[in-house]
Amino acid sequence: VQLQASGGGLVQAGGSLRLSCAASGRTFSSVDMAWFRQAPGKEREFIAAIRRSGGGTYYRDSVKGRFTIFTDAAKNTLYLQMNSLKPEDTAVYYCATKTGGRIITSEIRENRAYDYWGRGTQVTVSS
Repeated sequence: VQLQASGGGLVQAGGSLRLSCAASGRTFSSVDMAWFRQAPGKEREFIAAIRRSGGGTYYRDSVKGRFTIFTDAAKNTLYLQMNSLKPEDTAVYYCATKTGGRIITSEIRENRAYDYWGRGTQVTVSS
C-alpha cells in the first residue's frame, strides 16, 4: 500500500484546512487508517483514526469538535477536516494504515499499530 498525503499549508489561527491521503496498491487490505502529527522537537502523536469497516472514529482530546476524519471509499482517500485551527496544531501531518486484521481498540492510538505510512504534509498555523 502506498499513501500520499497532501493539503497542508499556511493558515491563520481560526482558519480551516482539509488534508487528503490518497491510497494506492493493495488498498483492499487496508483495515484501519489514521492521522498523526509531529511538531519540531516533539514525538509523533496520534490525532484521529477511522475503521474502514463500520466507520468507527477515534480522536485526540485536543482536536475533538474541531477535526473530523472520514474516507471516500470510491476514491480510496482518507481526509482530515481541520477547523478552528490553533498555533499549537502546527506540525507535519502523516497518514497511516493498518493492513490485514483490525487494530485492537486499546492500541489504535499507537504508532506501532500501523504498518504503512505516507510522507508528511506541513501544516503551519500563524497567530
